[in-house]
Amino acid sequence: MRSLLTRILMPLVLCGLSACVYRVDVQQGNLLDQTDIDAVQIGMTRSQVRFLLGTPVAGTGFRKDRWDYMYYLKPGKTNDTLQHWVTVWFEDDKVTRIDQDVPIDNPS
Repeated sequence: MRSLLTRILMPLVLCGLSACVYRVDVQQGNLLDQTDIDAVQIGMTRSQVRFLLGTPVAGTGFRKDRWDYMYYLKPGKTNDTLQHWVTVWFEDDKVTRIDQDVPIDNPS
């Protein structure tokens, strides 16, 4: 009887445990404080912006007139994602415009 009970319960316990899968949080980009973003002012130099916000994720490759700071977080336990995108525009190495939470095309 005990052997039969073990043969039935053991597979059920193993099946139940196999459903407990750990999913890691995926985090990419620059996590910026709003106070640091608000500190960036029109007329600041690139080095001043880099001091406040750090090195941009994208910026020196294709467009010399803008730096992009992107942040992406997908918690492992949910399907919700958190995305922020800040673009700093330059002209003659001075800030001319700051765009926050630029819409990201996200095909679902």
